[in-house]
Amino acid sequence: MTSTLSAKEQSLSKIFSDDYVFTIPSYQRPYSWGIDQARELLEDLLDYMRVDGGKLDEMAPYFLGSIVLIKRETVSETTVVDGQQRLTTLTLLLSAIRANVADTDVQAGITKCIYEQGSMVFGTEARYRLSLRERDRDFFREYVQHGDGIEKLAGLNNKLPDAQERLRENAQLYMAALAKLDQAILIRLVQFIVTRCYLVTVATPDLDSAYRIFGVLNSRGLDLSATDILKAEIIGAIDPAKRDAYTAKWEDLEEDLGRDAFGDLFSHIRMVYRKAKPKGTLLKEFRDHVGPSDPIAFIDTVLEPMAQAFREITDADYSSQKHAESINQCLRWLNRIEFKDWLPPALAFFSRHRNEPEAMLQFFNDLERLAYSMLVRRSGVNERIERFAALTKAIEGAVDLMGASSPLQLSRVEQYAVYTALSGPLYETYSSRALAVILLRLDGLVSGGGATYDYDTITVEHVMPQQPRPESCWLEWVPSPEDRLLWVHRLGNLALLTRKKNSAANNYDFDKKKTAYFTKGGVSPFVLTTQVLQHSEWTLKVLEEREAQLLEALEGHWRLQDRQSPRSSAMNAMAAHTASGESPVYEIKSQKQNLTASAREADGNFIVLAGSQARAGWTGQYHSYQALKQQLMDDGSLIPADGGILQFSKNVSFNSPSATSAVIFGRPDNGRTSWVVKATGQTYAEREEGAPAGLSLVGEEDDQDAAVNRHDLFRLFWAQLIERSLPHTQLFANRSATSDHWLSLGVGRTGFSLCVSITQTRTRAECYIRLPNDDGERSNQAFEALRSQRQAIEGAFGEALEWQPLPDRSGSRICLDMPGGWKLPEAEWPQLQDKLIDAITRLDRALRDPIQKLGQR
Repeated sequence: MTSTLSAKEQSLSKIFSDDYVFTIPSYQRPYSWGIDQARELLEDLLDYMRVDGGKLDEMAPYFLGSIVLIKRETVSETTVVDGQQRLTTLTLLLSAIRANVADTDVQAGITKCIYEQGSMVFGTEARYRLSLRERDRDFFREYVQHGDGIEKLAGLNNKLPDAQERLRENAQLYMAALAKLDQAILIRLVQFIVTRCYLVTVATPDLDSAYRIFGVLNSRGLDLSATDILKAEIIGAIDPAKRDAYTAKWEDLEEDLGRDAFGDLFSHIRMVYRKAKPKGTLLKEFRDHVGPSDPIAFIDTVLEPMAQAFREITDADYSSQKHAESINQCLRWLNRIEFKDWLPPALAFFSRHRNEPEAMLQFFNDLERLAYSMLVRRSGVNERIERFAALTKAIEGAVDLMGASSPLQLSRVEQYAVYTALSGPLYETYSSRALAVILLRLDGLVSGGGATYDYDTITVEHVMPQQPRPESCWLEWVPSPEDRLLWVHRLGNLALLTRKKNSAANNYDFDKKKTAYFTKGGVSPFVLTTQVLQHSEWTLKVLEEREAQLLEALEGHWRLQDRQSPRSSAMNAMAAHTASGESPVYEIKSQKQNLTASAREADGNFIVLAGSQARAGWTGQYHSYQALKQQLMDDGSLIPADGGILQFSKNVSFNSPSATSAVIFGRPDNGRTSWVVKATGQTYAEREEGAPAGLSLVGEEDDQDAAVNRHDLFRLFWAQLIERSLPHTQLFANRSATSDHWLSLGVGRTGFSLCVSITQTRTRAECYIRLPNDDGERSNQAFEALRSQRQAIEGAFGEALEWQPLPDRSGSRICLDMPGGWKLPEAEWPQLQDKLIDAITRLDRALRDPIQKLGQR
């Protein structure tokens, strides 16, 4: 048997002739061309025909691309490997022209392209030119290929499977478009299609190579989905005697879910096996991590139960004699969340325990709690993938999911983070979609748990407006601007609407807002909004009571009562070290200079431990610590080591942490902030003050040695500040939240940078000056040139500034220092952030022009 490929350029009159009887094999995907592709085909044909308006036999040929076939030279039976979309759509178009053209001879000619008449003389049976895959074959014949079928198809109103629905939509498109054309144009169009439109047919006679060809086609860029290729590979590896049965099973699952959802299912199955962030295409990763080595076992034990679980989960259609409605309610709320990273562990658990309703209810209650906590805490995609991958692994390992250390449960610090976020300015923190989901979940709780909503539009609105009009009732009820700023975006002041927001209605007085905006026909479907309607005044007391009531509902449902502040967790770790009576180990790690050092305190001295590293030279201005370093080198306490650095040959005692860090870095340094407690992440100064290092939302709070990472706190603070700044200034528009305690901005000239920074108790807006390749002299000249304009600059700024030469840093600072730092309750951060935004905006406005006008130095 030969396997030679042949390629021919053939007109459609040859394609739709007795030479070919096309069959779409069962392994092919269903018909998938939508209205856009169908419209584009018709418009291209009409445009090409109209541009070249001469005789048909003189028109340039129009190429429709290539089709790949399995066919022997001597027979007409042909299997379509690629090209079914074009062949099907062309047949549909010919059928629509036949229905619209009046000439019976033309109708008969079109029918010959669609249907081969049998012949008593030649002993042939009547055959259709094109037969779709088996599950769509009869439908296509009845509603497209039969003479009066397409008119019936265009008028069908019943629900159809995906492929048949696309046929109906495209039939309606063609029937409507062709009805507008003159009869002469219709006849010329069908003549042009049949005689001047060409396809390149690529054929192989080897039927068994179909699956191999199908896989190769994907690498050639043809329009096949990953599941199409996987289907060909998996089904193709099954014994031919069982292949048809498993093809039917595969297609039943695909049709039950719908093509798009079926593709999503494969992505989730990939994640069940992969348990990590994808690093390649679905096709590659499925092959690498799923296989499968046994295709029958995969379909029977993985794909089929996972597909059933996926349908029941996404449809919230679990059935059982116990707890079915409660479980489905959890599923409905999970499906409202925009991210779907929770689905792989849900599938893993569902497919294993679907017949255990008690376990199902407990798991999905806690999965809803975990997923919503990650929504509220604004967990990033990497964090979500890692957490849910750990949960999938725990499910597969039969770990106790109800244990405190289970990835399904919230740690005490995570509970605290959720509660703190819910107590903050929600409206400013979340996207409109995420906020609506959170409030809908809350509405379901305060309604008694049974409320479900399916409105096209659901929005969140303030009760007390953001900017009340002068003399309005709002200013009477909440007279303090600080109180209004504190409460306007919080939970107690928010309501749900079933309409788009109306900016003109925002400032309505309370009575008018209730009747004209918060209700439809005098009522609201949301319990949260109905609560608002029951009040005659909207005072500070009402806000406080409503907030407390709503937080209590969320706290109870998501079990946040055991929450613990990260600061308390940090203090516990500090207490453990203090109780031991031993000084903690301090450390310095500098990746930039490739230095590591360790130290302890003893008898009032700061002792650097042997093996610690130090920079070989000294930079910057002379300091007494430079002489100290030289003395240590001379007496052998500091000796040369590999990599061009120095190493402490023995323990060395210093009188302060700053002296030690200066020797290590080779320049003056504040050791109180450079030395960090290895066990807790606190700086030396923070430990002296009894303050924690900061916030960390990850890790187990019971681990006494866990480092508390204040970087998370800074990242959260700057993210909120950037978001608050956008309506007022573009300074932060291209900045991202950072884990540093400062955030720098450009001012339009090298060597000058704006900066906002925060400590435990203070915040600062500043302009820092340090010119490149400068030992400090030119930077100081620039600073003094600006200081000579101090009166004008401070006048433009609006208040006095601090002008600070910093000779130990070879730079200078112009700044405004303000009270209030990250130790403030998070609810008070917005006011502090607004002050910082205002200060840095004014500083930019006051300094940008004077800086640009400084002479080049």
